[in-house]
Amino acid sequence: MDVPQPTINRLPRYLFCLEQFTGDSSTISSSELARLADETAATVRKDLSYLGSHGTRGIGYDVNTLRSQIRGKLGLDQSRDIVIVGAGHLGSALATYEGFDEGDLRVVGIYDISPAVIGTRVGDMTVRHVDVMQSDLASRRCLLGIVAVPTGSAQDAADRLVAAGVCGILSFAPTLLRVPRSVFVRHIDLATELNSLSYYVNARRNAL
Repeated sequence: MDVPQPTINRLPRYLFCLEQFTGDSSTISSSELARLADETAATVRKDLSYLGSHGTRGIGYDVNTLRSQIRGKLGLDQSRDIVIVGAGHLGSALATYEGFDEGDLRVVGIYDISPAVIGTRVGDMTVRHVDVMQSDLASRRCLLGIVAVPTGSAQDAADRLVAAGVCGILSFAPTLLRVPRSVFVRHIDLATELNSLSYYVNARRNAL
């Protein structure tokens, strides 16, 4: 069954809530999960139905089973290696993000072109020149890549990631990237996210 994009976008939030869930019960109701995820119970039930999970009336969903189902749908039941292009403030912060340690995501390399940062340490990694990225990653498959460079360097970073075998790119550069159809790109634009947040804040305030 094809899962709609809005549902895919919400599944990671459900997973986060389930992994933080500290209730006394091993089950969780759709209304409780909806409250934690800031969604409606109807939306939660519809989203989870795409996983084949319908819960039990009066009991809810088994937390461990639901976590496993969501992780499987998101492809998190297998480990993923991440490579970062850009060792500035953003790239360095992402490379040492503690949230990766709790899942099956692992940063395996960070690259840059600036002589000022090449050879420096970020966490337990050494920043390397992007020219050696492809050879460094030759033995790895289906990597995830992060673009954390200025707009003018973003396309070159994406091209290098594609050449290194990356199959999915998360870009923080406020520009559209051109990649082969086999590579999926997700853009994270802070201005867009804040504009969306502003809408929801206003909508909730008006509803009160």
